[in-house]
Amino acid sequence: MPTEFISLTFPNPSTELKPIPNATIDPDFLVRYARSLDDYGFNYTLVPYDSSYFDPFTTGATIAAVTKNLKIIIALRPNTLYPTVAAKALATLDQLSRGRAVVHLIAGGSDADQAREGDFLTKEQRYGRLEDYIRILRRAWESDEPFDWESPYYTFKGFSNRVRPVNGTIPVSVGGSSDEAYRIGGSLADIFGLWGEPLKETKEQIDRIYAEADKAGRAETDRPRIWVTFRPITAETDELAWAKAHRTLDLLTSHRQNGFGRVAADAPPPQNAGSQRLLEIAKRGDVQDRALWYPTVTATNARGASTALVGSHQTIVDSLLDYVKLGAELISIRGYDNYNDAVDYGRYILPRVREELAKEQD
Repeated sequence: MPTEFISLTFPNPSTELKPIPNATIDPDFLVRYARSLDDYGFNYTLVPYDSSYFDPFTTGATIAAVTKNLKIIIALRPNTLYPTVAAKALATLDQLSRGRAVVHLIAGGSDADQAREGDFLTKEQRYGRLEDYIRILRRAWESDEPFDWESPYYTFKGFSNRVRPVNGTIPVSVGGSSDEAYRIGGSLADIFGLWGEPLKETKEQIDRIYAEADKAGRAETDRPRIWVTFRPITAETDELAWAKAHRTLDLLTSHRQNGFGRVAADAPPPQNAGSQRLLEIAKRGDVQDRALWYPTVTATNARGASTALVGSHQTIVDSLLDYVKLGAELISIRGYDNYNDAVDYGRYILPRVREELAKEQD
């Protein structure tokens, strides 16, 4: 399949560079942002989930109503919605969007954040539940007959689903950097999400995912599509991009120190394996490979996707192509000046990547 691009949904003008405390949804901004992604050729937008954040289903339905081609990835934690209910909700969104729904399932990387919504399972149990969840969703979308389920996580009798996805099923994405994430994603997922790591480590993770797919008996043509996420900081020249990157870092650092960052200045080390990996790699040096920049990782305590790519438009294009050559079919790029960065990517990055790939196919 062709290389595709993902952005992140932002519901208001608040950014990490200019945070707006307690910002509510700005419907006009959300519509303008979503339509811009559609117009500039992004293929997907991820609607994120957090225990204290906006509902992704309502937000995703709004995006679907004002766009034509953009696929909506709903981030979903299994503890928040029973799988039979989720199957119907996702299929409803899929029908309303004419087949543009995708789901990204999050096992849960923080015990504290899971506990805020009543989830006290261990990490191992959360992954066991995730495996059940995927299997139930698929069966609910594909089964013509009522079915029962009984496991340590879910028990129901005679569930029958009359809300079917447009194309028979909905793509299921998972992510993570633990053994259990690789096993479940490799064996069951359509898409596997990774954070931006150096080429060597990314290749090792892709190999792990593919090995789990092979172990599960999946054909090479049925392996999960690889999704890699970056935070590009770009300008007309490398020199201007690096100046912009250091201004960005200064703001991220000062906002965190003053209590306006995404994570508190005294926050403990992250619990999830992906963030831990990013922080360990950051100790090796600020710049990895062609343009992968790690000070943004340490400045934010590796909260979420935080590795930057820094350089001119062409440097960013070349860097993304490095990952495409490794096997990344889905590239997620979002910046720090959310709307303006998305427009810049749509003007200067996406078309050039597609042009280079088209040349290689000729």
